[in-house]
Amino acid sequence: MIEAVMVGAGQRGHHIYGRWALANRDRLRFVAVADPSAERRRRFGEAHGISDRDRYPDPFALLDSKRAEAAVIASPDREHHTHVLAALRAGYHVLAEKPMAHTLESCFEIVAASRQSTGTLHIGHVLRFSPFFQALHEVIASGRLGDIVTVEHRENVVAWHMAHSYVRGNWSQRATSPPMVVAKATHDFDILHWNLASPAQTISSVGNLYEFRPERAPADSTERCTDPCPVEDCPYDARRVYLNPAVTGWPVHVITDDFSPEGRLRALQEGPYGRCAWKCGSDVVDHQVVNLSFESGASAGLTVHGHSPEEGRTMRYDGTRATLRGRFGRHQELTIHSHVSGEIEEVPIPPVASGHGGGDAGIIEAFLDSIEHGKPPATSARESIESHLLAFLAEEARLEGKVIDVTTRRRLGNDLNSDFDTGEGDTADGT
Repeated sequence: MIEAVMVGAGQRGHHIYGRWALANRDRLRFVAVADPSAERRRRFGEAHGISDRDRYPDPFALLDSKRAEAAVIASPDREHHTHVLAALRAGYHVLAEKPMAHTLESCFEIVAASRQSTGTLHIGHVLRFSPFFQALHEVIASGRLGDIVTVEHRENVVAWHMAHSYVRGNWSQRATSPPMVVAKATHDFDILHWNLASPAQTISSVGNLYEFRPERAPADSTERCTDPCPVEDCPYDARRVYLNPAVTGWPVHVITDDFSPEGRLRALQEGPYGRCAWKCGSDVVDHQVVNLSFESGASAGLTVHGHSPEEGRTMRYDGTRATLRGRFGRHQELTIHSHVSGEIEEVPIPPVASGHGGGDAGIIEAFLDSIEHGKPPATSARESIESHLLAFLAEEARLEGKVIDVTTRRRLGNDLNSDFDTGEGDTADGT
């Protein structure tokens, strides 16, 4: 059994990592928690039998000394950087939520720090550990598609999720959160990097905030859904999402700890999640398209948008011998379309029980296995830096309307952090 500390006892910390530990007590035990919220500290502490003295309002008071073998960093995105650095300095084995930092420079700093630490660093690219994406990767690596020529990858965010996270929620303001293409699509850039196994050469991007602006609000709409608003066919009606008694998990547990009808209604009347989606002041994109070229000669297009009727990812890999089509979400399917025979083959995908298509449980198990057996992290900082580089450059390309030479920017990042790539072989980070 591995003992660990938790930094950030919110949605991911309490409901994903914490619940997995409670269901697998012989594998993982949390012995301390840090969170600025007294209620979250109490809730997590009571669930895991953590004493009052081991519940910290200040994460650094916990991380500055090594209390256990492992540390899980599930704090808000803008705090990942400093929390990860503190955990690495103390020598923890670290599992950190993505993005690893809120600026590209800070990401490179973490890569350098991970090489100097006695502990390992695993970045939370959970999709790599889902049976779906593992099956997809195996098909591509096998060569059955031939050489990959083009890729179409779509990150389809269901409309109410867009309103929850990127319009009303934690990622709705550029000043306080990473861009949507970083916060959401770092997963997708990592999948492209993993599958194509070729460095990106150039990147360009377009996108904007189309829908969630005051001038697009229905004429009779009110400032809050609970005023009450008379617009009956609103796709973003908070009452429909949060007051549904059948929904007791995410996203309700993000807006309140009181799941009673009164508690939910009060949260909408007083908190940010009851505001009109058109009038609440979001200033981040609701759709973005990214185009990439790779050293192999392949090209890829990534679309991220928040106007989907169903949550999930869809993709198409066109090779010289076959085409692979995939759908990842509530319904999962992978098919190979042969250019030679014209036959269509369905690729079997094992059933899963945890979130992110089994990736949440998969990454925890891989993290613990790495500690127990000394295996290098599959999603080390050095491996994960490419997805972060592409995500941040995509936003820069969108804002400045230009095509960016990724090779040059990658080299500049390496030069700023000489420890990033010294060619000295294996490191404590497993790279």
